[in-house]
Amino acid sequence: LQKARTFADVLIVGVNTDRSVRTYKDPARPVNPQQDRIQVLAALACVDYAILFNDPTPLKLIKKIKPEVLVKGADWAIRDIVGAREVLAWGGRVKRIPLVKGRSSTRVIKILKLA
Repeated sequence: LQKARTFADVLIVGVNTDRSVRTYKDPARPVNPQQDRIQVLAALACVDYAILFNDPTPLKLIKKIKPEVLVKGADWAIRDIVGAREVLAWGGRVKRIPLVKGRSSTRVIKILKLA
């Protein structure tokens, strides 16, 4: 998120609701409820706004906010990033940030299951 902040004056983070997370991940996810997740994100100095979205993808939110820059992990090709086409069409940019190796909630869950 700190890297994402370097691309813009204001950083808005879209946060999946618990319901939307369950549509594309394990039914037991998320581990932390949406209110906890959004409060932690909103408390970060680099984050200006954290907004919940209930849809399977953030496309409606992206179209409403119309960001100048859309940031996603580099594990996604630009052609596969939801909202990239729209952001590029209105003259915005799409940035991909390398993932931090070994850091993911999925990895933490796997480790905890082994414990």
